[in-house]
Amino acid sequence: MATTVLSGTSGALYYKPAGTTATFGEAAVDPTDDEITVSSFLNFKVGDPVKFSVVNVNTGGAGTGTLPSGLTAGTTYYVIGYNASTGVLQVSATAGGVAVAITDDGTAVAPNQFQVAYADYAVVGQCRDWTFEITRAEIDVTTIGQTPGQYVPFRSYISGFGDGTGTATVYMTNEDAALSNRLIEDVLQRQQNGAAFKLYVDRVTSGGTVSDTASRSISFDAILTSASLTVNPDDAQSVTVNFRPTGTPTFDFSTSA
Repeated sequence: MATTVLSGTSGALYYKPAGTTATFGEAAVDPTDDEITVSSFLNFKVGDPVKFSVVNVNTGGAGTGTLPSGLTAGTTYYVIGYNASTGVLQVSATAGGVAVAITDDGTAVAPNQFQVAYADYAVVGQCRDWTFEITRAEIDVTTIGQTPGQYVPFRSYISGFGDGTGTATVYMTNEDAALSNRLIEDVLQRQQNGAAFKLYVDRVTSGGTVSDTASRSISFDAILTSASLTVNPDDAQSVTVNFRPTGTPTFDFSTSA
């Protein structure tokens, strides 16, 4: 069977912005003004695609309850207003449209709450390259008091916890809404909940959309730790952003037709 070595030219960087996941309760829903109050100083921007769901805040998984009438789980809505000082959020069924009419405050009994989150990963089109390093801790399990021999005894090790660190070099552009610019700014975002990466080692498209079943990728929630700017008047302005996963990444290196 012939084997083709991947060149990496089909790789890509996809991202969910930091500060774009929030939970809220029934009392935070205002059917009169079609508003929802989430945490203040998050990072929702006008035009952001978001989805609503009910989650169990103890487990982080799906919860039980009923979303406020007017909002449907799994449907993509678009932010039309977010006040960072008050946390008041409004969404529309279409980008730039009118506010969704919310007719009741839904039902979410503790430990269940409503959640609004960035809808899906979006491609960072201005990415020059990305790296991701996987490491394992070494645990010394050497036994003290070994019987002396001709040669010095060697230490014994077992593998420990895994860790990962990554970098993405992106170009800063003159378009304020560019996701690369937002990624750079997100390093300074105080609340980074919602930040996530999907690193495509081999991105395969079908019918104009990415086929995850045919692609190879690494995905994880992340924190952004630093950004290093390089300015050269003769070259495009590039910025290297450093990040690390907040939990175990999902490694999808196999494909299925």
